[in-house]
Amino acid sequence: MTGRGIFVTGTDTAVGKTVVACALARGFRAQGARVAVMKPVASGATRTPEGLRNADALALIEAAQAATPYDLVNPYCFEPPISPHIAAKEAQIEVDIGTIRRNFELLAAEADWVVIEGAGGWFAPISERQTMADLAWALAVPTLMVVGVRLGCLNHAQLTRLAIEARGVSFAGWIASGVDPDMARTAENLASLERLLGEPALAVAPCEPEAAASLMLEAAAARLAQKAISF
Repeated sequence: MTGRGIFVTGTDTAVGKTVVACALARGFRAQGARVAVMKPVASGATRTPEGLRNADALALIEAAQAATPYDLVNPYCFEPPISPHIAAKEAQIEVDIGTIRRNFELLAAEADWVVIEGAGGWFAPISERQTMADLAWALAVPTLMVVGVRLGCLNHAQLTRLAIEARGVSFAGWIASGVDPDMARTAENLASLERLLGEPALAVAPCEPEAAASLMLEAAAARLAQKAISF
């Protein structure tokens, strides 16, 4: 039996996808599951003796506590912190979804869960013709939406969910991520999100302290695992 996958997308860049993905990996591990992780495409990396390394991918590997070759986790890694499709073009590399799919299948064969973190938002381009949405569809796994709770999130969350479902990808639920400590009327916005999205958040992660947010997110892994039977 191959492992279940979950694709983590966001309503924008810098909304806490990595924090959520890492916490899910730890949460699944706490349930006794074997966990694998992926950051298929990453822009913004540091040169090391072993090659380019992306901080988000390294954080995921640490959270999963799995001895997985880096290139299997992050097959496409680009140095400049720019849109992946521009970085790939500058590096004269074509991001191949088929390669990512094969990596996913290798990881899933040895794991109970594979947590996959996207880059940017749902429609972030990864090539001249394809986006993160195409990647999630090709992997055929449900998508978890991280909503950055800040001004504009009601619109962004609805648009992202509609786009996920329009692409024919299962919607696994959503997590509220506190990214703006000065956000006004947070409680009212969270209530509006629940009403507009038609379901409560799997977790509400505050801006700080980070430890408290992490615990809430790890607890969400249990709820997500239970929900998975209906995907």
